[in-house]
Amino acid sequence: MGGMYYHRSDRKLIVMVLVIIAILIGVFVYLGESNRMTATGAAADSLSVDSARESARGKATQEYYAVETSMPKLFYFDPNTADSTQLLSLGLQPWQVRNIYKYRAKGGVYRKPTDFARLYGLTVKQYKALEPYIRISSDYLPASILVKEEEEEVVRDTIKYPVKISDDEYVVLNRADTAQLKRVPGIGSWYARQIVRYGNRLGGYVDVGQLAEIEGFPEEALQYFAVEQPSVTRLNLNRLTLNEMSRHPYIGFYRAKAIIDYRRLYGKINSLDDLKLNKHFTPEAIEKLKPYVMF
Repeated sequence: MGGMYYHRSDRKLIVMVLVIIAILIGVFVYLGESNRMTATGAAADSLSVDSARESARGKATQEYYAVETSMPKLFYFDPNTADSTQLLSLGLQPWQVRNIYKYRAKGGVYRKPTDFARLYGLTVKQYKALEPYIRISSDYLPASILVKEEEEEVVRDTIKYPVKISDDEYVVLNRADTAQLKRVPGIGSWYARQIVRYGNRLGGYVDVGQLAEIEGFPEEALQYFAVEQPSVTRLNLNRLTLNEMSRHPYIGFYRAKAIIDYRRLYGKINSLDDLKLNKHFTPEAIEKLKPYVMF
């Protein structure tokens, strides 16, 4: 016979083997496709999770730095005293308000509007909108402005200002208060207070020229003062202590000590001539002191 001949049983076996091979191939193909789809799905899920995380992170960042979308209400406020309701109404974020409260709790003070610009997270746009409405109470301003105001007042106290009393009028020293003294050309609040203080230290004025002993006193103003029937407080040089005598402008510490030493060595002082041998009691010093002492 020219071709291969298989028995019926052989043919059945071959067919069965082929079927089994086909089944195995089908199983392998199915499993491979399933694994590929699973891997693709896992990658997709991973990308989806990462995307969700990025979205959440971006949203959180956006919310953290977000500016109030609703229109803020602008009104005058002091950042040192404004409460949370007012600050939130101005368009500030809750976390910004908390930072303000923490700053104030630590003793921080906003002394000028630009100090508020240092608030963490405050944008230039926000500050420009709020700056015209910031009002710092005078209680929170630096104390140095008081010195500046006094210096400016001294500058204003010049003879250049309009005459307050006429040239033929005058103010009587020892009787005038600060209000009357300020009527004199060139005399403002600062010099008026100095005139009263120095007069109290002296025990009263006996001569208009004593005003020139006040530092910086305007000489042009001397013509508007007068001393009538001077009544002064006299110091008993035999009874007063060192500290009591030292407070008088014409005695001071060294002359007071010389008086104490004289009393200790020689006893009672009868006149200022008893002290003229002491180097601290010059003729000029004795002459100035005469109206203010007694024995």
